[in-house]
Amino acid sequence: MEKLKHHVINRDEPVISIKNLYKSFDNLHVLKGVDFVLHEGENVAVLGKSGTGKSVLIKIIVGLLKPDNGEVFALGKQVDKLSRKELDQLRLQIGFSFQSSALYDGMNIYQNLAFPLVMNRMGLSKKEIGVAVENIADAVGLKSKLKQMPSDLSGGQRKRIGIARTLILNPKIMLYDEPTAGLDPITSSEIIKLINDVQHQFNTSSIIITHDLTCAKNTSDRIAMLYEGRFVKVGTFQDVFDDDNQVLKDFYNYNFTQE
Repeated sequence: MEKLKHHVINRDEPVISIKNLYKSFDNLHVLKGVDFVLHEGENVAVLGKSGTGKSVLIKIIVGLLKPDNGEVFALGKQVDKLSRKELDQLRLQIGFSFQSSALYDGMNIYQNLAFPLVMNRMGLSKKEIGVAVENIADAVGLKSKLKQMPSDLSGGQRKRIGIARTLILNPKIMLYDEPTAGLDPITSSEIIKLINDVQHQFNTSSIIITHDLTCAKNTSDRIAMLYEGRFVKVGTFQDVFDDDNQVLKDFYNYNFTQE
C-alpha cells in the first residue's frame, strides 16, 4: 500500500472555501464556526466521531442544506446564493460517492454507468455513451462486469462502480463518504489505491469523510479533525497526530490499526 503522498498543490486555487460556517438543528448546534479550504488537486480527509457534523458539512457544500451563518464557495460560486438551475449545474462538477454506492438494483452495471450520461449529456450518441462506459469501467478495473447486476458484485466491486458512475461526468471535485466502511482490509486497500488513482488520472480535488485512519493516512495530502463543531487541527497526518491535544490522541488510539 502507498504511504502518505507528496502531492504538488496549487495553493492559489481553492476549489472549496468555507468561512465561519454555522449550522444548527433546533437546539443541536452541529457546526460552530468552521473554516476550511480545499485546494486544486488536493485530497483532504475529514475525521471525527459520529455526530460531529462531517455529513452536514458535505451536504452544505453541495447545497442540500443551507448554512445558518457563514460563507461557502465551491468552484468560485457561493453555494447558498445559487438559483436551482445554477445549483444543478454546479452539482454536475461535484461527484458524490455515497457510502452505500447507491446503485440501481434493477439496472445492470452498464446501465448504471450510462444513466448519468443519458440524464445529463443529451447530445451523446449511443456509441459515445458506450465508449465512455467502457473506458470508465476499465479505469476502475471492472470492464468485465458490465452485463452483471449490482447484486452479483462484492461490496468492494459495488463501491468501485459507484465511484465510476460519479467519475463518468468528469467532476472537478470528488466527495467520498466513508469509502472503506464495511470492507475487509484487502478490499479497503484496493479502494485506497483507487482514490489515489482517481486523484492523479482525473485531476480531481477530493474530500474524504472517514473514520478509517489507514484510509486517511494513505489517501490524504492533509487531515482535518472535526470536534464539537470546529476543526481542532488541520495539517499532514504526522502534524495532526504528533500533536499533544488529548482529543487527537484519544481518536488515534481508539481508531488506528497499524498496517
